[in-house]
Amino acid sequence: MAERQATVASSSGLHARPAKLFVQAVQSKPVPVTIAVEGGKDLNAGSILTLMGLGAGQGTVVTLKAEGEGAEQALDELVTLLETDLDAE
Repeated sequence: MAERQATVASSSGLHARPAKLFVQAVQSKPVPVTIAVEGGKDLNAGSILTLMGLGAGQGTVVTLKAEGEGAEQALDELVTLLETDLDAE
């Protein structure tokens, strides 16, 4: 299983526009992806409701996991997205 950590860069955290963009990116990947905050359970990263309930604000470190063909590349791309301030675009 592939695993990456990322620090949320968007000023609004994983809410509103950044959450929507992240969910769209997750859903475009060929593998299922989970997300967790430190000490939390692995949750479906492709669910907008899950992300909104995660409470991941700017600076929060999250762990992404995926398994299957293309998992490493998918996680690399998702980490890049999370570590970009999507509120600034």
